[in-house]
Amino acid sequence: MFQLKNVTRQFGKKIAVNSVTFDIPQGQMVGIIGRSGAGKSTLLRMINRLNDVSAGSIHFGDLEVSSLRGAALRSWQRDCAMIFQQFNLVPRLDVLTNVLLGRLNHRSTVLSILNMFTREERIMAIGALERLGIEQTALQPAGTLSGGQQQRVAIARALMQQPKMLLADEPIASLDPLNAKIVMDALRDINERDGITVVTNLHTLDTARNYCERIIGMAHGSVVFDGQPQDLTAAAVAEIYGSGGEIEESMTSTSINIPAAQDNIQSAGIKPLALAGL
Repeated sequence: MFQLKNVTRQFGKKIAVNSVTFDIPQGQMVGIIGRSGAGKSTLLRMINRLNDVSAGSIHFGDLEVSSLRGAALRSWQRDCAMIFQQFNLVPRLDVLTNVLLGRLNHRSTVLSILNMFTREERIMAIGALERLGIEQTALQPAGTLSGGQQQRVAIARALMQQPKMLLADEPIASLDPLNAKIVMDALRDINERDGITVVTNLHTLDTARNYCERIIGMAHGSVVFDGQPQDLTAAAVAEIYGSGGEIEESMTSTSINIPAAQDNIQSAGIKPLALAGL
């Protein structure tokens, strides 16, 4: 069980997150929605401990996440993987190495500096790329990939951490509808197949409804809605987005009318393990 208890984050006089309290059972997929500046990203960054809490506490089972320091904090950031809107890959490094960087918190500092990854780790990385349908890009510089492909590389890197929890901060905000669907399908597959808790910030109402079993709505740093997709009424949406007028979901829709496809070119005759030099 993951718990936030009266969590607050203040930057100077500005309160970005205001006394947020909720529990997330293991294995749930949760979408957090709200306007820009509602506190969604700050909340995820506190969960991952990229930002400290100003007040309140965060717990994962018996572990008080909000008080962790040093090696214990690094261990939590390994167990709580983070996916960012801007991918945070190293463009000049090849895709395989970017994915292998997800093992850094599992390894000694010396091995990390020497970039010495084991055969097992390389096989694991190729497996993660295969799962995301982009294994043929393993030796390409990450900066040469499309946005959709780069986000899948970032997800593969997160999988290499073998996390207990996966946070995704606006993972489809910069993607076209087709690639947005591919990325969200991947996150749902991780949640359902691996039983990993997934918490994702989203701008699109239809995406939150279609993919998340639970939706949390934030406004002005506070939680103003917490329920199932069918409970997200027009009145609840108006409270979350603070609109005096009617909001149509088509205004922020990622819906497409064609089947999911891979935005890549299949490599001919090259075996995945050969790409990893195995």
